[in-house]
Amino acid sequence: MSTVALGKSGALEILRDVFGYPAFRGAQAEIIDHIGSGGDALVLMPTGGGKSLCYQIPALLRPGCAIVVSPLIALMQDQVDALTQLGVKAAVLNSTLDWREAQAVEQQMFAGQIDLVYIAPERLLVDRTLSMIDALYEAGKLALFAIDEAHCVSQWGHDFRPEYLQLSTLHERYPNVPRIALTATADKATQNEMLARLGLTEARVFLSSFDRPNIRYTVVEKDNAKKQLLGFLAGRKGQAGIVYCLSRKKVEETAEWLSAQGYPALPYHAGLPAPTRAANQRRFLREEGLVMCATIAFGMGIDKPDVRFVAHLDLPKSIEAYYQETGRAGRDGEPAEAWMAYGMQDVALQHARIAESGAGEGQKILESQRLTALLSYCEAPRCRRQVLLNYFAEEREPCGNCDVCIEPPELWDGTQAAQKALSAIFRTGMRFGVTHLTDVLRGKATDKIKQWNHDQLPTFGVGGDLDDHGWKSVFRQLAAAGLVHVDMAEHGALQLTDAAREVLKGQRTVQLRRPAKRKATSSSSSRSSSTVVHSELSSADEVLFQLLRSWRSDTAKEQAVPAYVILHDKTLRELAEVRPTSHGMLAGITGMGSAKIEHYGAELLDLIRNEG
Repeated sequence: MSTVALGKSGALEILRDVFGYPAFRGAQAEIIDHIGSGGDALVLMPTGGGKSLCYQIPALLRPGCAIVVSPLIALMQDQVDALTQLGVKAAVLNSTLDWREAQAVEQQMFAGQIDLVYIAPERLLVDRTLSMIDALYEAGKLALFAIDEAHCVSQWGHDFRPEYLQLSTLHERYPNVPRIALTATADKATQNEMLARLGLTEARVFLSSFDRPNIRYTVVEKDNAKKQLLGFLAGRKGQAGIVYCLSRKKVEETAEWLSAQGYPALPYHAGLPAPTRAANQRRFLREEGLVMCATIAFGMGIDKPDVRFVAHLDLPKSIEAYYQETGRAGRDGEPAEAWMAYGMQDVALQHARIAESGAGEGQKILESQRLTALLSYCEAPRCRRQVLLNYFAEEREPCGNCDVCIEPPELWDGTQAAQKALSAIFRTGMRFGVTHLTDVLRGKATDKIKQWNHDQLPTFGVGGDLDDHGWKSVFRQLAAAGLVHVDMAEHGALQLTDAAREVLKGQRTVQLRRPAKRKATSSSSSRSSSTVVHSELSSADEVLFQLLRSWRSDTAKEQAVPAYVILHDKTLRELAEVRPTSHGMLAGITGMGSAKIEHYGAELLDLIRNEG
């Protein structure tokens, strides 16, 4: 594909002919026009929202080669493979190449034979690479810089990469080359950090809706987490998913246990040898129906469109982290699920992480506020999507596609219960955790209670109206409301905040949600999304869809690329429904650009014809 020829074409023509999409979504057209005209931009767009097109199309429109800065060497080749399938000339320039291969790529860049080059920030910033880019700049052969996963610049994010702090040099060194920084999530503080640290002070900020309407959100009170996870996974065999755990040990145990239950699972965490991590990641991307059990070390940049669920066995550190991690599900726009089990112990562990971090006091306060916002999400009696989007300053109506909307919780006036709980915390000296405080409230004369003479307190036995499960729910909700703080310096002791005083004095009422009734099986809101995903296909179309998936799998293996690089599920589903009979009809199918029609059109038409 000639860059020169494409430069004469419009953005919409490229979108349709190369990428196979009929129209732009949201702000894509405006962003592409802005970058194509030489402007800088910060683009905040949800995962699956089409961020990549925002720099790929300007790269084809503008003369020269585009430099894409990506932190993920392991995933660059898959991105290049996907572009190659579309007829776009793309390459990687990283440590996987020997010097001859790297030299060949550089020569192709100067010869105008490559449209996009993916490069890690570490490689970009070495003198040899900068000298090569200097020469491209002087020759007028530098189209743009795209900085992917731009939130890596945030020093207090879990994806922080110190090399990103040096990327402001691009503005200083190549002032006339447009830059586009992209991320799937960022609160206001992180947005400002990205603009400042990347030298994007004059850039336009494009903020898309953070809503992912195809994802169903469910949160359950942690009881027996493994059993609860198994209930959630019922009916999901054969689906790709991610299960997040807090510790490396738990990751490995969960992967082993899931495999024993008939769900093929792989572990991924920073403690594994690098070759093992790379091999497991590659298998997850290229094989269908695998579950990845992982710490937060896994996920950034994972462009696997058919992840049908993301499950959290432990509490993430913030709403932003939760949003980012759950956003790895359903990138293809098909129905997906985000499921999480959490309990008070999770809250204590996250508070410990904050307390033990090397951050300054101001940063610790900010992290605690972010954690409290996540707790509020978990305990909210209203639509989860509303709470999630409100955090990103978006308003919306109840979604009808979360557990709270599907099964609204029962609310009750918990003011008196809150007063009892807060009084128990105060009268025991703010030195004890949930279990002991519950025993005090329920009047259990344990050895520990007798030792501390807590059976003599006025609050001893005043909470007989609730069981252990009920009081644990009350304490969690008080923490979520910011009335109680978990102090890890005191081994998880609950302490009152200033806001608790108003409740104790009767100046503030407290609404609580009843704890969910425990169920032996998964709830109706957690049933398999597989029935939802494929419900629109007739039985005959479903047969053809499965044949197309089988063809795609074989084709992907032959080419040693992930299956989704060939065609997405959404495209296969549309092929099964429409059953095109000509190359012209194939052009009307989403995701069928001219190169893919040329490569696969005859095979697909034959397969459809034979099945029909």
